[in-house]
Amino acid sequence: MNEYLAGLTTEQTNRDTLAIDESSTEQILRLLSQEDAKVPAAVAEEIPQITEAVELLHRALKNGGRMFYVGAGTSGRLGVLDASECPPTFGVDPELVQGYIAGGDTALRTAVEGFEDNEVAGAELIERCGVTNRDVVIGISASGSAEFVIAALKKAGEIGAATIGVVNNKRTKLEAVCDICIAPVVGPEVIMGSTRLKAGTAQKLVLNMLTTATMVKLGKVYNNLMVDLKPSNQKLEDRSIRILQIATGIDAEGAAAALEKASMNCKLAILMIETGLSAPEAQAALDLSEGNLKAAIHACHS
Repeated sequence: MNEYLAGLTTEQTNRDTLAIDESSTEQILRLLSQEDAKVPAAVAEEIPQITEAVELLHRALKNGGRMFYVGAGTSGRLGVLDASECPPTFGVDPELVQGYIAGGDTALRTAVEGFEDNEVAGAELIERCGVTNRDVVIGISASGSAEFVIAALKKAGEIGAATIGVVNNKRTKLEAVCDICIAPVVGPEVIMGSTRLKAGTAQKLVLNMLTTATMVKLGKVYNNLMVDLKPSNQKLEDRSIRILQIATGIDAEGAAAALEKASMNCKLAILMIETGLSAPEAQAALDLSEGNLKAAIHACHS
């Protein structure tokens, strides 16, 4: 038996769910809910480490760096999911936040066994992505033992990139090769070793926090409005109009007209409404404020 794996919290049996196979449907669901309720507290305990990671990410992205998620299985899928949501939510270039899974895109839909143990592939991924010393690589592994992820972080560190680990056990192999380790320990799973459950939920919460807090600090949010969203479909165009209404008090018709004048740029439209500037003037003001809408409004009114 592998002593490392046998000692992991995520590989232990959960004494509270030993009779789940004898339970009614409602009892099964209550057991799942009871265990899931433990996740937020475990994530909250890691806020000091998450804070450190966000500060690191903010510095890196502000100075031209990128962030890369690397994972295997559920962990890899969650990284790809979080990365893919950043362009529509925050209007960033798809290259800014990237997600990769062991086994490639095929593994997003179908389990590709064995790739999480492929050290060579992990190191090659970092080289293929052109990771530099300005970037941040985030390795995600519930057990902290996926060799694909460990090798990727090692290679990134050799290049000079900053490295962050997201795991669900303390004192893992992954912790030893990263600059910051975020380790929400959620306890044994409802079904032994099924880390798509509590561990996966904890990882999702952590990744949400990393990107959301970083984007807020980068000025991608005005108050709590996603003013850098790309109105690429009817729903997002409607949301953009409502954002303009909430932010400025303008009516829907005026908001739609302002959005057109701003070439469908919600942030630019708000600045134009609030200051009376033309689109080129508003863009220049935003550029001076490094894209921070609130700072640009304050500067124009001072």
